[in-house]
Amino acid sequence: MDIIPAIDLLNGQCVRLSAGDFARQTTYDADPVAVAQRFADAGLRRLHLVDLDGARAGRPVNLAVLEAIARHTSLDIDAGGGIQTDEALKQVLSAGAQHATAGSLAVREPATVQRWLAHYGAETIFLGADFKGDHIMVNAWVDRSEFTLRGFITDFLAAGGTTFICTDVSKDGLLQGPSLNAYQGLIAEFPAARFIASGGVTTVADLERLAEAGLHGAIIGKALYEGTIALPDLRRFL
Repeated sequence: MDIIPAIDLLNGQCVRLSAGDFARQTTYDADPVAVAQRFADAGLRRLHLVDLDGARAGRPVNLAVLEAIARHTSLDIDAGGGIQTDEALKQVLSAGAQHATAGSLAVREPATVQRWLAHYGAETIFLGADFKGDHIMVNAWVDRSEFTLRGFITDFLAAGGTTFICTDVSKDGLLQGPSLNAYQGLIAEFPAARFIASGGVTTVADLERLAEAGLHGAIIGKALYEGTIALPDLRRFL
């Protein structure tokens, strides 16, 4: 299972939100490049980079930060937030991201994301399945879409997608454990998909349970910043 640390960017700084609420944010570091370097120095190979400013603006805002992280580390970066157009996708990939995550756009304009999958391939285009209950959440997790989680996955598997970052919005940033039962159900129902768990990972034991369940990857955010998981704790997974 891939261990994927997260950096969420707001005003160019590393922050974490609680349950996706912009009014409940904590700033952890003013230098996201230094944070990324610490992850790389610890032996981590991947990075989940979310442009929260971009998610609200509907376009990438923190491209300079992405460029700097790509330039100063060898991390394999998947970037999301504000990728709404062909031009925005090109900007993010040109800035150094190896993968781009399509979330809200995949709900609003599925044909666009299907075209991206056909052109760039499933190794480049990830699907952001941000869910609360049975439904996909969109627009920086503010609005509930009519897409069900399973319907979303079914449609994009048929369109050639393979990697789904599944974030339980109700658990994200709360340090209350991941939605293990939900992920187990998805893995059983969609064995061809690669699921990356996001939201709620709090302890090393959480990671062990996710790995045992068959997750392709696990994203860790607040647990690293609050110290409930320390970087040396992750060596066993590398």
